[in-house]
Amino acid sequence: MSTTLTHTGLTGGLAGVPLAIEPANRKDFVSDQEVRWCPGCGDYAVLAAFQSLMPQLGVRRENTVIISGIGCSSRFPYYLDTYGVHSIHGRAPSIATGLAMSRPDLAVWVVTGDGDALSIGGNHLIHALRRNTNITILLFNNRIYGLTKGQYSPTSESGKQTKSSPAGSVDHPFNPVKLALGAEATFVARTVDSDRAHLKEVMTRAVGHRGASLVEIYQNCPIFNDGVFDGLKAPDSPAIISLRHGEPITFAGGAKSVVRDAVTGRLSVVPTTEVGGRTVVVHDEFSDDVTQAVAIASLTDSHGLSQSPIGIFRDVGRPVHDDAARAQVTMPAAADRISHLQSLVTGHDTWTA
Repeated sequence: MSTTLTHTGLTGGLAGVPLAIEPANRKDFVSDQEVRWCPGCGDYAVLAAFQSLMPQLGVRRENTVIISGIGCSSRFPYYLDTYGVHSIHGRAPSIATGLAMSRPDLAVWVVTGDGDALSIGGNHLIHALRRNTNITILLFNNRIYGLTKGQYSPTSESGKQTKSSPAGSVDHPFNPVKLALGAEATFVARTVDSDRAHLKEVMTRAVGHRGASLVEIYQNCPIFNDGVFDGLKAPDSPAIISLRHGEPITFAGGAKSVVRDAVTGRLSVVPTTEVGGRTVVVHDEFSDDVTQAVAIASLTDSHGLSQSPIGIFRDVGRPVHDDAARAQVTMPAAADRISHLQSLVTGHDTWTA
């Protein structure tokens, strides 16, 4: 382990986290554990991108914590030479919240899946986002339950035939980005497992954000849901609606545009040659108003994935939950502690006999 200094050279989500003096490399973050995912699983690509990103951030390994729940993705902490917690089903955001509140010197990551985060863990996820706890959540979405052998998940498309829905699922799927935006998460993004450059770019932005960050990662399951994201694999895929701040939203090589109806205000996709007098939407990831981001997320085709916005939907500032909580419990000077404690016990509404 390298010699380290504690300082506040980093800003945003990593402010106050100690940095290593000596440079690290990818191998420093690779554990001695055998990686046990199915051949071809998208988790391998995400792990490789994460391991190569960590030394670039410059954060000490002992000040990096990966917290996971239950599922294929939740094996992540075993494969990194950092601290990690393989926790219980759906509760990783809650455990991460407690850790972030008590240890501001840590970079706290949550690694979860569409089943773990959006089924049993749905309540924990939305409240971590609502509170704006300083954690970075990577949500691996393969639209299936992989670990338990192929049941439909909260993100599986309607009509999905699986072992638990042989006649086709009758559920309407979650759109994780819309869910996060509905909880008013301050950083929300989506990327694809096979695009390492974009994956690293988004994760860097996410961990650098002060507050709760959610990154949905489209991730292939070659055994139980193979090829579901094939239409999005090529960086120049005509199905990818690439989001860049300050730029008009066009895709398919410029052949299609996202426009706003002047009467209803709704967004739709039209051939660029047919835009006419309608306004092509310019992406604004820094807008406090979540309305446009939700409308863009709604363009996701949840069935065939013939189109899907990829990029950063929202990146805004808001008071951070753990910062505010720590400020409340800051101890007064020693001479004032008894009177402070007394005021807490007897102040405000108290019960008397």
